[in-house]
Amino acid sequence: MAPPHHMDIPQSPELIAKQGDIEGGPALQSIDARDVNTPDNWIPRNPDLIRLTGKHPFNCEPPLPTLMENGFITPSDLHYVRNHGAVPQLSWDAHRVQISGLVQNSVDITMEQLISLPSVTMPVTLVCAGNRRKEQNMIKQTIGGPSGVSTSIWTGVRLSVLLKLVAGGVLKQAKYVCFEGADKLPTGHYGTSIDIERAMNDINDVIVAYKMNGQLLTPDHGYPVRIIIPGVIGGRMVKWLAQIIVSEKESSNHYHYHDNRVLPSHVDAETAKKDGWWYKPEYIINELNINSTISSPSHDEVIPLSSPASLTANYTMKGYAYCGGGKKVTRVEISLDGGATWILTDLQHPEEHPQYSVQGDEYHRVRHWCWCFWSYTLPTHRIIQCKELMVRAWDQSHNTQPERLTWNVMGMMNNCVFRVKVQLFSPANGLALKFEHPTQPANAPGGWMVKSEEATVKTVEAPKFISGAKSMKSFTIEDVAKHDKEDDCWIIVDGRVYDCTKFLEDHPGGADSILINAGIDCTEEFNAIHSTKAQGMLTEYLIGSILQVTGLPTPTQTPPHTPTPTHSSLSKQLETPAFLHPKLWKAVTLVKKQSLSHDTRLFRFALDTPDQHFGLPVGKHIFLRANLPLLANKTTIRAYTPSSPPATKGHFDLVVKIYFAGVKPQFPEGGAFSQYLERLRVGDTVEVKGPLGSFVYEGAGRYSGNSGKRKGTVREIGMICGGTGITPLWQVVQEIFKEDGEGDDTRVSLLVGNRTEDDILLRKELDDIVAKFGADRIQVCRPINFRNVLSQKAPKGWQYGVGYINEHVIAEKLFPFKPSAADSERIVLICGPPPMVTNSCIPALKKLYGSEFADTRVFVF
Repeated sequence: MAPPHHMDIPQSPELIAKQGDIEGGPALQSIDARDVNTPDNWIPRNPDLIRLTGKHPFNCEPPLPTLMENGFITPSDLHYVRNHGAVPQLSWDAHRVQISGLVQNSVDITMEQLISLPSVTMPVTLVCAGNRRKEQNMIKQTIGGPSGVSTSIWTGVRLSVLLKLVAGGVLKQAKYVCFEGADKLPTGHYGTSIDIERAMNDINDVIVAYKMNGQLLTPDHGYPVRIIIPGVIGGRMVKWLAQIIVSEKESSNHYHYHDNRVLPSHVDAETAKKDGWWYKPEYIINELNINSTISSPSHDEVIPLSSPASLTANYTMKGYAYCGGGKKVTRVEISLDGGATWILTDLQHPEEHPQYSVQGDEYHRVRHWCWCFWSYTLPTHRIIQCKELMVRAWDQSHNTQPERLTWNVMGMMNNCVFRVKVQLFSPANGLALKFEHPTQPANAPGGWMVKSEEATVKTVEAPKFISGAKSMKSFTIEDVAKHDKEDDCWIIVDGRVYDCTKFLEDHPGGADSILINAGIDCTEEFNAIHSTKAQGMLTEYLIGSILQVTGLPTPTQTPPHTPTPTHSSLSKQLETPAFLHPKLWKAVTLVKKQSLSHDTRLFRFALDTPDQHFGLPVGKHIFLRANLPLLANKTTIRAYTPSSPPATKGHFDLVVKIYFAGVKPQFPEGGAFSQYLERLRVGDTVEVKGPLGSFVYEGAGRYSGNSGKRKGTVREIGMICGGTGITPLWQVVQEIFKEDGEGDDTRVSLLVGNRTEDDILLRKELDDIVAKFGADRIQVCRPINFRNVLSQKAPKGWQYGVGYINEHVIAEKLFPFKPSAADSERIVLICGPPPMVTNSCIPALKKLYGSEFADTRVFVF
């Protein structure tokens, strides 16, 4: 027989069910590149999930902001996952659940038989016993990883009905019901047990579930059948259910004893094993404890104080709370004064809505198996006065959260008061508030507890590979801050001081890439951009170490020589001539997202005010910074050049090609940063910094290269680019051919290399300029010669070149104008993949125009 509702059920990896998150929702169909070489290479998974234990086994949770954005019910593909090993490949038709032990009749039940029994549907919040575990790791390392919380609507058959109707009832000596899954692990199948009272009393709503959010279970969540036990930890809810055993004794399964226990704080892993602590029944975890967190403000969220009105504007704090055992969360309180006083918040219990009532109840019953949401609105100026925001919840038994956490070896059941630190800082455009959560998921950096742990280190040890390191000189932050000029450039990386002055001219990215960080700590930027080889090269310029770890200024903190901001100085900082600041990361908000092709997007980011200049000289670029889920939330920095005209006010545009995973075999994971941008929604923010770059076009043929060391005026500019390398050259083109560009008669030729016609960026915009100014009217206005060279087979009707940009193409097309200008009146701008630049363009230019021309009149972006 077919499964219910005519759904296609996977009999093999190739036939995996393409089901939506919620009934009618979109399907996940692609395989994550991280799963390709694992036993789970047949399971589609949401790439936004944060992986906690590497690629395999799959243990994950959604980012907290994403979790909260989805509201009461968590989409199935965002629900947290805990797997101990490979997901078993099970068939709907072949799978059986064996019921045995102290029952009247031992039976094997098929999935068709199971779904024919009376069913119930209800929302249940699942919580791993290690929720907020990483906070305990900041005290002392535990032997488990982080965890999560999610809520879904589950459909299944009551366990009591199954044992009564199918197995004929349980025998009187029965005390426990044991469960085992079909997953094959090194120590056997995963298994655990609950007491018979919880299993047989319908008030506990224990169900054998086969649906999640209106769809059959997905592989990661137990397909085709699992146990759901409301109000208890997720570790009791066995997935891929294969056996139900009624017994006089609790489960003897390895995982039942060596997981989900709260041992006394003095017991470490060695002591627990030596003295048999794992087998003491009083330390087992079943019901969840009372817990709550703050989701808004989120970690690293910034509230600008850019005007007097912003000080009185309202802000709404938000979060969630839950409790176990069916106990209702009766109140949630926040404190703004370190716990001296507490304020009641607004509390909502969505599961109390009639739409979530369970059909078939003999009487009206309100369940409390789910999380609830709290909120509190207050004026911003009240937050300014705080050092931290605190939250705690209370249940109907008047239990609340402890003020401090108590460490235990498994990091389980941490439910201390949740605290978010508040920091007042000064970006270039005024004051702002920034918030820090205790920790960040997995191995992601950040969090005030992480800083507290690191702050115990008073000095930075010199790297072991440097001889004589103990005799190195120590510098203060103030010492380094004085060396912030082109002829005296020091930087700080990982607590060590480097004099990079001699390297400025040789830096591949130009001197600006270093000068933008002169005199400050650029650890995050350096590590995010540079390879291990580059990090090794840095040691040549080592001159000392920083005396103190605490207080290191970062690009998001107050720069050197800037006084600590006060509220009285707010009005003096409200205006700034340009948005960009070379030493500060500044947030911009996405206000428009437009699809230009199947893999090309236009992103528009708003500046602080509609009349504000971006402050980016023509020819320079910016950095974007973000923590990428695809890279385990690693801080990543990429360079981009805006596509909007240089004189644009109030916003800037980026045209970005999205490199999706699974498209190119040589890059199976695709582009991490472009995929991050693809997932941005209007209203999201990213951080930018700049300007950077060694070339500037100043107008009317004037240019400045090599950070001002090479200047001149030209009549012709030859441009060569590959793929997305067109964006910095497009800035120069726009400046030359702008409407009010009187006096600029510079001629431009542009060679654009692309793999296919679909890959061509800004094609219409360039065609419009050619049509307006005339490619053949050399004596009139300012002509441009636009040509494309495709490296793959050309489409029918293609009128441009085919093949690679090589010496022949450059000789024929780079400077096509008649009469031609002298070499001294020409420059060449190049931006493209390194092999194209170094193996093709530069050698061709040297051969055609000579080494001196290539060395002095060719600029590579």
